[in-house]
Amino acid sequence: MKVVVVGAGLGGVAAAVGLHRLGHEVTLFERGAELREAGTGIVVMPNGLRALEALGLADGVRGQVIHAARGGLRDWRGRPLLVTDAIQAQREIGTPAIMDRAELHRALRAPLPADLVRTATPVERLEPDPTGVTVISGEKPVTRADVVIAADGRGSRLRGQLIPGHPGLRRTGRMDLRGMLPRPPGLVTDLLVCQLVDRRSGAMFGLFPVGENRLYWFTDSALHGTPPGADEARRQMLSLMADWHPLVTALIEATPPADIYVDPITRLAEPLPSFAAGRIALLGDAAHAMPPDLGQGASQAFEDAAALARHLTDANPANVAQRLLDYDAERRPRTNRIMRAASRQSRMTSQTGVAGWFRDALLRAIPSRLATRQLAALWQALGE
Repeated sequence: MKVVVVGAGLGGVAAAVGLHRLGHEVTLFERGAELREAGTGIVVMPNGLRALEALGLADGVRGQVIHAARGGLRDWRGRPLLVTDAIQAQREIGTPAIMDRAELHRALRAPLPADLVRTATPVERLEPDPTGVTVISGEKPVTRADVVIAADGRGSRLRGQLIPGHPGLRRTGRMDLRGMLPRPPGLVTDLLVCQLVDRRSGAMFGLFPVGENRLYWFTDSALHGTPPGADEARRQMLSLMADWHPLVTALIEATPPADIYVDPITRLAEPLPSFAAGRIALLGDAAHAMPPDLGQGASQAFEDAAALARHLTDANPANVAQRLLDYDAERRPRTNRIMRAASRQSRMTSQTGVAGWFRDALLRAIPSRLATRQLAALWQALGE
């Protein structure tokens, strides 16, 4: 079959490679001038690694697994709130991996022949008919396809065409600030693979190692009005977190504004009624944009790609619409559950005032063994 994938983000590239390996005639369209992924670090959860393995794309990722004895939540000064035995949880469920986003993107796209990629080609709309789909760029048809996979991200233009009347994205009132920097020589800290939360402001800080020599950090804080630029957002975070654990402000201050990314946190205003319509299917953030609190954005996109590859094995133009409905029936209930869970997690970690005080007290009362079992149960649920 002739397959078009629109959007060359992580999920789109994984889907294009998977469908190409099945023998389909794949074309990947990207609006940018080149194939690349901007950003900092990215966590791929165990279920995401299993999806990449199903696509034959896990080799370059498994070497980047996280090695940490403990994780959990801490208060803004670094004092433990909820301590988990990460080694035990990983032994039961699997190990997450963390990578540089650009390096992961390069590893995923490596098996895709260059002549299957068309950059600088934004897809404005799709025109389906009984025999196929016409792909329109710049008001001109650029190709015909038997099936189109829309992987054009959170702000998906094609989602609005596929699901008319859907309200699209909604801001959560939060801002995500992310940075990556060389690991300071001799740094020893127990804050790695932890998240710090502040019941006074509702802000959060997380820290992960990327390989042996780099650190990836992120913040989540209230957003009032228009998101600031990287330099101003950095100053705001340094002011907001001035009395946090000293490593927090030291790492933010040591990261140049050019290496900091700022985004308003968004999610779908409501779940989609379907991921498929005729010969067109949605994948990744275009289908289920969610808050980042469970670290499942990329992993769910990889699961989508693996599911599409599975359902489109031996598919043909006559049965592809039914195969996409099967994909929707598999993926939509699961991603809806994870979207709800991510929103609950976001509300929990951003609580302030009395609610935040009770949250901290409750977390401190949970024994580490029970917290580890709960973490393993959460990972197990995400992997089902």
